[in-house]
Amino acid sequence: MNHPGPPRFVAVGDDVELAPRNPDPNANYDWTLAEAPDGSDAALGDASVEHLVPDEPGVYVVELDAPTDRHSLTVRAFPDERHPVRFEVPADSIPHEDADDVWLSSSFNEHVLGTARASRDGDAFVFETELPPGEYKAIFVPDDNYRDAEFERRRVDGPDRPRISLDAAVEDGEVRFEATPLPGLTNDESVDDLDVEFYVDDRDRSSFDGELAIDGSVATCDLDAVGERLRVHAVAVGRRHSVADTAAVDADGAVEQPNEAPDWIGDATLYSIFTRSFTGDVDASFEAIEQRIPYLEWLGVDALWMTPIVDAYSPTKHTDGWDQGGPHGYDTLDYFDTAPDLGTLAEFESLVETCHDHGVKVIFDLVINHTSRRHWASQFADAGMEGYREWYAFEDGEPAHYFNWRSIPNLNYDSLAVREHLLDVVDFWADKVDGFRCDVAWGVPHGFWKEVRDRTKAEDDEFFLLDESIPRDPDAHELEFDVHYDTPLYHALRDVGTGDEPASHLLDAMREDARQGFPDHAVQMRYVENHDESRYVDECGRAAHEAAVATTFALPGMPMVYYGQETGMTHFREDMEWGGDEELTALHRELIATRNDSEVLRRGDLVNIEWSAPGDSTVAFAREHEGERVVIALNFGDEPVDVTLGERVDDTDLVTGDAVDVERGDGETTVAVESFAFLRSEE
Repeated sequence: MNHPGPPRFVAVGDDVELAPRNPDPNANYDWTLAEAPDGSDAALGDASVEHLVPDEPGVYVVELDAPTDRHSLTVRAFPDERHPVRFEVPADSIPHEDADDVWLSSSFNEHVLGTARASRDGDAFVFETELPPGEYKAIFVPDDNYRDAEFERRRVDGPDRPRISLDAAVEDGEVRFEATPLPGLTNDESVDDLDVEFYVDDRDRSSFDGELAIDGSVATCDLDAVGERLRVHAVAVGRRHSVADTAAVDADGAVEQPNEAPDWIGDATLYSIFTRSFTGDVDASFEAIEQRIPYLEWLGVDALWMTPIVDAYSPTKHTDGWDQGGPHGYDTLDYFDTAPDLGTLAEFESLVETCHDHGVKVIFDLVINHTSRRHWASQFADAGMEGYREWYAFEDGEPAHYFNWRSIPNLNYDSLAVREHLLDVVDFWADKVDGFRCDVAWGVPHGFWKEVRDRTKAEDDEFFLLDESIPRDPDAHELEFDVHYDTPLYHALRDVGTGDEPASHLLDAMREDARQGFPDHAVQMRYVENHDESRYVDECGRAAHEAAVATTFALPGMPMVYYGQETGMTHFREDMEWGGDEELTALHRELIATRNDSEVLRRGDLVNIEWSAPGDSTVAFAREHEGERVVIALNFGDEPVDVTLGERVDDTDLVTGDAVDVERGDGETTVAVESFAFLRSEE
């Protein structure tokens, strides 16, 4: 079936990619704009993959004429959310005289150099544009030399996005879809100021023998009217629109929540390895890694994310000589074969089986934004071979790429052949592993990820999907990914660890989930480092490292441990230092075990509390769940600090089991905190 998927919810000016699912590159697909709001000049061309850019708020209906059927898709466009913004850096901060060669690299242009040019304005290089509210980092790059680049961070002011959750229930032959809208966290809006819009999934309309009866935030219909399946989408609308949520009911009255992550994900700890370095000074192979899986069970983790294991071309050094710590695998040569230096596909499958025997799921690094320049399709495209030039995106006659990654050109998702090939890749590996970490997910169209989710979840509803979207994107939660990189917390932990921000800054980062519009059921990956970043302990010190790691286990979401984080490693891709910092390893085991044993730490709500302490190195908050409350105090400084909590707490740390020095007063407790304290509230 070629239906293009669920309804799309966007803002005026957004690019909506329209593509047939399960495409046949040899077939014809024709798009028609059947309905558009009054005053719209939007139009579609005659390509098989088209792009709709709404220019007026309202509902657009596009139709796809496919070989076996004709399909409709609803696109709801909300008012333009963009505001003027000016980025500016001092001209003398960039050793470059010619403004014509200074380019912008940012999330708003997907870091493609050559698409946004800076101009000279007196003593500054400037760039002006319009962007939705949020945080942005604009990098001013002379030519393509990132080493001489300068950047500016700007927050574009505007209202926060509202949020919504949608539940369904069946009673006495009636289906009830009930939405719970929440206003933007810092907006001057209330729930009463929000409208709720409901949309039947276009894929289910032909079998739905009825209409939704809508009353405010509730929509109902007769169960008898439901065909094989009825999917309903709801959006909260205030000064901005929310990420849509979805509920589904089948003909028997069974209810699904297609937008929510499997329960195991919210309970799990993820362990990430740089595949060719994890075995230390032993040559890396699937067999060598398999021998070390008991360590993961001993550590207590639930899932293993391996950096790419397919056949790839990865020199050990960049052309500028920067040590990469061994081949990284992100420049694919063959999607359907394992890297020869690691072993055969059968040996990889043996590794997966051993992981399962030890209670560890395996997460495959899916790299489908780009390939190696040495990939056979890229070589065919370079040669001008008919049918392959379209496999890659081109800018000014050269293969397009992000940043200065010339060796890994971007694939072109406007090509049906590319989409078919990569869907085959998805199917091939989804059958062998428990989930995907999706590399450079921000460079792949939203519509494609929605198709990936449907395909993988149809075969295994426990399948794991993590997106590398940097900065994270709440729209990537809309029927796409289960888990997202918590980029605001990552940066806040670094700023606190280096002393550039007080520890209370973490409270602001914790609120960003809601401010950005992520629904409450979205799972965030909390991390202090990864294979692309410097080691936290090296940059911020041992004491701050303990506090930062404790933070990732104290918050809702999925904590991620990057190999060597637990042994005190100071290089982010070198050989694993087995038996490094044994006390730090023991601390990681204790944190993992404590979280595994504590439902309040896995499921509890995040609560602000009253607290005070001298200096800027400390912060405190609480978690609550079903009458249980745990207070967490963190200290990023090198010396213990007395933290006064506005409530009475127990004097035993839940992580270490050690007694904590406390002084109790009238309704408060002063606690001596070294790096952290997890204390049960007595109130």
